[in-house]
Amino acid sequence: MAENSYSVITPEIKNLAALCQENSSIDPSLYEKYEVKRGLRDINGRGVLTGLTEIAEVRSYITVDSEMIPCEGKLFYRGLDIEDIVDGFISEKRFGFEETTYLLLFGNLPTPAQLEDFKKLLGHYRSLPTSFVRDIIMKAPSHDMMNTLARSVLTLYSYDDTADDVSIPNVLRQCLQLIALFPQLSVYGYQAYKHYHDGHSLFIHAPEPGLSTAENILHLLRPDSKYTELEARILDLALVLHADHGGGNNSTFTTHVVSSSGTDTYSTIAASLGSLKGPKHGGANIKVVQMFDDMKATIKDWEDEDEIKQYLTDLLHKRAFDKAGLIYGIGHAVYSISDPRARVLKRFVEKLSKEKGLDKEFAFYSSVERLAPEVIAKERKIYKGVSANIDFYSGFVYRMLELPLELYTPIFAIARISGWSAHRIEELINAGKIIRPAYKNVAKHYEYVPLAERK
Repeated sequence: MAENSYSVITPEIKNLAALCQENSSIDPSLYEKYEVKRGLRDINGRGVLTGLTEIAEVRSYITVDSEMIPCEGKLFYRGLDIEDIVDGFISEKRFGFEETTYLLLFGNLPTPAQLEDFKKLLGHYRSLPTSFVRDIIMKAPSHDMMNTLARSVLTLYSYDDTADDVSIPNVLRQCLQLIALFPQLSVYGYQAYKHYHDGHSLFIHAPEPGLSTAENILHLLRPDSKYTELEARILDLALVLHADHGGGNNSTFTTHVVSSSGTDTYSTIAASLGSLKGPKHGGANIKVVQMFDDMKATIKDWEDEDEIKQYLTDLLHKRAFDKAGLIYGIGHAVYSISDPRARVLKRFVEKLSKEKGLDKEFAFYSSVERLAPEVIAKERKIYKGVSANIDFYSGFVYRMLELPLELYTPIFAIARISGWSAHRIEELINAGKIIRPAYKNVAKHYEYVPLAERK
């Protein structure tokens, strides 16, 4: 093959891909025939029960006289309503992510002394191995920070003398170190990419052990390390709301699946990162921001509801934006009436939009949030209601915080590593069987043909 052709798709590869397509397509009717729960969801969209957890609960319906009735969405961390958790630390003007991480890992809210000790422990672990930044992060920087983050996590295995020890004390130590290091791994990877690929100035700030996770992200990212209190508190809130979402979401289920094989923490978390990277999961808020950029450029009057409805209709009929037929940020696999995370975040988004002078843009988002379910109900046959999910507003928050698009999904990972860690430990403690669901083979059998006789 020609030099520098690593990424080239040759005619030969195209032909072989066509062969893959021809011989790997399964008749869609067979899924119904064999009652396959595609996506591990039943015909009504409810998840197939594959495990038990005490870490987080997602509630979208109540049962009345054996009938499932949709309700306002609720999210519980270790049995505590997320809205009560948020109201607690917001009312006391505290940062909440570290407290939430403690709750997810250990099952109880910390006392003041326990919280202070825990924050000191995380601060102690915010230190990468000697020369790690120079030898690993600065070498071959990727344009995708999730890949950079996964590579860094896998490389940390080599620095750990007890990397394969899956005893709970050792796994907890590994998880706490990863929770503490994810902000640096993400931001440093971004700084290296912007320097080597885009020619930007390179600056690497050392983390401040006394700062919260949210403060450290802004401190590490900005050239002058400056940020407002409101910026840090809203980023902290976003981290809390993203920290966990039950055992059934794609990346957390990946954590359970990979942990059940008995493998090491670094391999498990790298696999979870690969899941979160997908645009159907952690990358969804990027699509929301890009969709709104196109929407704002297309719609002349942001207050014209008819014009907004027409654009949303065009989205559904694959005539607008990426022509995928989706209104990004609207609808959720579980929630129908409302996503509690979006409901909580929206309360603070308006405050930040006023600080940033973006009141008009916030009003535009609110109009789309209100009109999109109407358009979807009119244009599509749906089995449940739809509402804005957390991705609808989180991308807007990150845009107002002037966070680069490349870090949107890594920030999700910085939050979700707390949940992944709790679920990995839960899986190991309960030591169940290796997770291995069934797949039915529907290929026809045929006789082997000697090489010389094949046509």
